[in-house]
Amino acid sequence: MMGQYNHPMRQSQFLEVLDRDEAQRRFHAALHLVPLGTEEIPLGGALGRVLAADVRARLDVPGFTRSNVDGFAVRATDTFGAAEEQPRTLTLTGEVIATGVEPRRAVGQGEASVIATGGVLPRGADAVIMVEHTDPGDHGRALAVRRAVAPGAHLTHAGSDIARGETVLSGGTRLTARETGVLAALGEASVRVFLRPRVAILSTGDEIVPPGRPLPPGSIHDANATLLADAVREAGGTPVRLGIVPDEENAVADALSTALERADMVLLSGGTSKGAGDVNARAVARCGPPGILAHGVALKPGKPVCLAACGTTPVIVLPGFPTSALFTFHEFAAPVLAVLAGRPRERAGHCRAVLPARHNSEIGRTEYVLVGLTPRDGDVPPVAVPLGKGSGSVTAFGAADGFIAIPRLTEYLEAGAEVEVTLLGRDLAVPDLVVQGSHCLGLDILLGALRARGLSCRSLAVGSTAGLAAVAAGHADLAGIHLLDPETGTYNRPLLPPGVELLEGYGRMQGVVFRKDDPRFDGRTSDFKAVPRLLAEHPGAVLINRNRGSGTRALLDRLLAGARPEGHSMEARSHHAVAAAVAQGRADWGVAIATVARLHDLGFPPLEEERFDFAVAPGRGGRPAVRAFAALLAEPEIRARLAQAGFSV
Repeated sequence: MMGQYNHPMRQSQFLEVLDRDEAQRRFHAALHLVPLGTEEIPLGGALGRVLAADVRARLDVPGFTRSNVDGFAVRATDTFGAAEEQPRTLTLTGEVIATGVEPRRAVGQGEASVIATGGVLPRGADAVIMVEHTDPGDHGRALAVRRAVAPGAHLTHAGSDIARGETVLSGGTRLTARETGVLAALGEASVRVFLRPRVAILSTGDEIVPPGRPLPPGSIHDANATLLADAVREAGGTPVRLGIVPDEENAVADALSTALERADMVLLSGGTSKGAGDVNARAVARCGPPGILAHGVALKPGKPVCLAACGTTPVIVLPGFPTSALFTFHEFAAPVLAVLAGRPRERAGHCRAVLPARHNSEIGRTEYVLVGLTPRDGDVPPVAVPLGKGSGSVTAFGAADGFIAIPRLTEYLEAGAEVEVTLLGRDLAVPDLVVQGSHCLGLDILLGALRARGLSCRSLAVGSTAGLAAVAAGHADLAGIHLLDPETGTYNRPLLPPGVELLEGYGRMQGVVFRKDDPRFDGRTSDFKAVPRLLAEHPGAVLINRNRGSGTRALLDRLLAGARPEGHSMEARSHHAVAAAVAQGRADWGVAIATVARLHDLGFPPLEEERFDFAVAPGRGGRPAVRAFAALLAEPEIRARLAQAGFSV
């Protein structure tokens, strides 16, 4: 049989049926399996493409603190005690804040301003009350408030969805409508993506007829060219259809030569069986070394597949039957295309999962909840973590694996409830490392380094406390935490649950942030620990506070020593939201970390350092990915990158 090949290298593996893994090993060893290159393309043409690099936010989203409802911007304390029988009366300022309009007037004590959904929250206000919970009074000059609201009610803070400097999309992400929406929200007009591999498709056989033409006796329509072209598109490539070639060795060899000049991969279908009709394999054997690498693989269907390479260009001869052709395409061609295109393999579907905590729902409406999935060992269903950034969030879609539907008459789902997740076009692949907890730019650096080394990582920003609970329950490998124990003044270690270990991370300097052009803060570079004295001197300086339970809030409460400056009740859930509020003038000062102050170009007298460490789930410290993560923290190059970003290592 080997005498049939007109090639100096004798292909001793001809129809030597190989194990699938061995065939793939030989095939991959002959190829140059790296992405082909990158290009910058307009955002309008980016759907389905693969990001070539991480995308970091150059601005905050939303760019201002906005109202989530139609109503009135108020000071929450002015509504306390309001009820249907005993409404509180506020004076209207006369200003109507429409969307896209900057407020001209601050809201003072006992006042309210009309505000539309999406309107900019005016200075002085810390909540919005819905219009249906109010009544007009005194000929339109006053407002009767029939329900109290808490500080922060019906608001989305500036930077609470996307924070400036945050890694919002990782390199290697395939862009769907969710991700392109994120890019548009960031104001990106173009994006750098990996090149699409060009895949030449040749159909061979005297019996093959193009669709639309009459079928002579014994002929069949060419289904393979269409199904393979679409499969190539689905796998991230660009098909180059070169038509039908008759079963004649020289004709196939000539067509193959043309295909190799025009494409990054060549697919032939038909003519792979043993015998005189196997012209494709003979033509491929003539194209140059290394030639045929496997001809015959232990698959059903797909046994006759032929894997070859001409130079480093992959050439695959697929079986003629459409089912076999498609099966072997996904077994051997699609993984190579994924690497050349810089993308992972994906598959849509459904899966069962469990909720880690009780999830409340509003009676009367079917609720769709975006979730991130964290797989667990063995056959245990994954954990579906709701991504609760709110209806206005765009990053929630980018981070979601799927969604669950809560029926309209269901008030809540209990912790541990089993739910069905509709996947958003992605495989539920088990990641090497699952991280929950607080988000940090330093964590982005560490996970980016792990991904560059071939480890898959899943990171869900749920906050330090929730991350610590997830680690204790075994739902995550690591949790990023920065929790201050008020009794000892020590971060993180005293708060670890039994069995949870601590991996020491890095320091983040905290300080007071303020606008550099604010004259009230001139010359104050070292005495900000005397916060009460500052407040006595400048009682009009408005604070933007942090949420209760955060380490920053504990530090600030200690410095305030019981004082409650204006703005004390307005709580932001992140350092980024604090800096955004100060930079935009809605507040005058707050406490945040140095890296965030630098991003917003704010003044930053330091106060003290907090520790951002990593809690390790019981029994997970020996896992390879956890060990690799720990080793990163000791590497000089990574330490230098963290230091350059403003962290203490």
